[in-house]
Amino acid sequence: MTPLIAFAAEQKSAEVTDWAGRLGWVAGLLLFVAFVYWLMRQGWKWRGSLQSDLPALSAVPETAGDATLTLSGRYHGSTTAGQWLDRIVAHGLGVRSRAELRLTDAGIEVVRPGANDFLIPKAALREARLDKGIAGKVLAEGGLLIVTWAHGDKLLDSGFRSDRAAEHAAWVEAVNSMNQINPTEGIAR
Repeated sequence: MTPLIAFAAEQKSAEVTDWAGRLGWVAGLLLFVAFVYWLMRQGWKWRGSLQSDLPALSAVPETAGDATLTLSGRYHGSTTAGQWLDRIVAHGLGVRSRAELRLTDAGIEVVRPGANDFLIPKAALREARLDKGIAGKVLAEGGLLIVTWAHGDKLLDSGFRSDRAAEHAAWVEAVNSMNQINPTEGIAR
């Protein structure tokens, strides 16, 4: 054999002899990750307690009226109106989920499997628009349907994304023609 091949054939990885040290590092890393997740959960609960002044959400009525429009897609969360990073987590509004929207004479019914269903009453609707982002979700310009509505004494923006993005424009037109109330009238932003 040539000296170079003999040298390469003789090299071996060193066997692990310090198992206790390696297991200690792995256990420490797992504890650190668990601690970070615990801190994130505490922050979510703290944000919910800060927003506990929000009233309970309106329930979806048992007898559903005729739907003017329907939408299947995702609910991406709610924020304080005009502040796209200020997520609202009280009453389950911060939970992302699949969603079925129905626009009826009563308002917008938001049915979410695995999360609380709610109704955005017609009188609470302020406007709808297309936007590019809401807390935790950023898409191309016009990729999200944002519905601004009054809940208690606050204006909220709720973000939805249809499975068929072409439906967004019809929703904006229908919601904006449904209620001609001034978006900032009597409500604090």
